Amino acid sequence: MKTGLVLLLAVMLVGTALSVEGWAESKVMARTPDDELPLLDLVFARPFGVVAAIAGTGIFIASLPFTLPTKSVDKAAKMLITDPFRFSFTRPFPDKN
Repeated sequence: MKTGLVLLLAVMLVGTALSVEGWAESKVMARTPDDELPLLDLVFARPFGVVAAIAGTGIFIASLPFTLPTKSVDKAAKMLITDPFRFSFTRPFPDKN
């Protein structure tokens, strides 16, 4: 009997907590996620793209012994160096995608 009562109270507590949060969000004019995306792009995504391009340059140099015989140097350079630099420097700000 006590276990059932405790379980019922726990379910009611969780249900109430979840519904109160929903009420609070519907009453307050919340910022849209679109307001934060340009900031996240500027602060995190673009610097990460530069770091990825620098790391990609190192990986590209290390992979040259494998890409030269297979004649896939252009594909490796595009994937490891060119694409990350384009992601960081040539995309319009704010990005609509």
